[in-house]
Amino acid sequence: MRGALSWPFLRLYILTLLYFSANSILNVIIPLKGAELGATNTTIGVVMGAYLFTTMFFRPWAGHILQKHGPIKVLRTILIFNGAALILYTFTELEGFIVARILQGVCTAFFSMALQLGIIDALPDKDRSQGISLYSLCAYLPGIVGPLLALGIWQAGDSSYFTVAMVTIAILTGVVGYSANMDKKVAEPAPGQTDQGATMLGSVSQLVKNPYLCKCSVLMLAASIIFGAVTTFIPLYAVQINYGNAGIFLMLQAGTVVLSRFVLRKKIPSDGKWRSSFMMGIMLILAVAALSVSFSSVGGAAFLYVGAILMGIAQALLYPTLTTYLTFVLPKTDRNVLIGLFIAMADLGVSLGGVIMGPVADHFSYSFMYMICAILGVMMIFFAYERSKTSVGLQSDR
Repeated sequence: MRGALSWPFLRLYILTLLYFSANSILNVIIPLKGAELGATNTTIGVVMGAYLFTTMFFRPWAGHILQKHGPIKVLRTILIFNGAALILYTFTELEGFIVARILQGVCTAFFSMALQLGIIDALPDKDRSQGISLYSLCAYLPGIVGPLLALGIWQAGDSSYFTVAMVTIAILTGVVGYSANMDKKVAEPAPGQTDQGATMLGSVSQLVKNPYLCKCSVLMLAASIIFGAVTTFIPLYAVQINYGNAGIFLMLQAGTVVLSRFVLRKKIPSDGKWRSSFMMGIMLILAVAALSVSFSSVGGAAFLYVGAILMGIAQALLYPTLTTYLTFVLPKTDRNVLIGLFIAMADLGVSLGGVIMGPVADHFSYSFMYMICAILGVMMIFFAYERSKTSVGLQSDR
């Protein structure tokens, strides 16, 4: 196998799968634990959102530091802190969960940037979208069995099972991460990338000044708010629906993401062209998914699970499409930092999905909250439209 499926990259995908296994369990356990302790949806949203809000804040700095020093040394350091965060979950409650979420968020900022930028820098243009898709696939793969495992742990009523799961994941991730030896081609910055790129504040301003980055970031932010609302509150919403099951919902969603990203990985544009119809179609699927989840409160579990499948399709296509597009249109000298900012917008959106939508659910209902998400998705259909479809991949830095 060559390209995105060669052994150096397969090793990175395995590490990704192990690293994100904990989240597939925590995304179910934390809301259930919060509800058991009497926390409001707002509080649960803040605890859940603390993780990716922290990740968002540190991603641009992670991109800058990794661009300067390379990922392998940083990677081995953060795996220690990640292990500490996972163990902290096992003997604390909501207050400790917030600390653990923040610590885990810092680790994830550096981990995901190290692997994604390594893939982007090492693969040729024609394989770039496949590499990003496969990385994302492995990040979501634990979501197929993790939620069901989490529900099993929760229903067993024995905290030792949760402790064993977190400690095991921490150890396995550390062992694989320390034994992994990134090829120099993966670890080194791409030619033309130096630490003399834009300053951090200057880079942040590009979110407004750079039209390509701005458009992609707004789309990713809005979509991620919807994804975040689903991740945070489905464990609590599903129990209100006849035959609803959060584990099945999250398994269907993650399974659809994995299957779609593998089957459709070659269909994702990898030429620097903005395809309005393709992007508008993705946002339409997302809007219908949120609407279906909202309607399941009266329509039943069938609508809930259809929403999960549609949500998975949208999630599978959106991130790798936008990320790949940006790798072509952003200037190489600042690309790592600017992509870090874009990914930070995804993190911010997921975080806001819990923080903003929690009060909506408290004051109205989960169904109403998901209806708001559907309306947001419809707005993004129009935002994704772009009259010009001209390739811009050669004009930004070459």
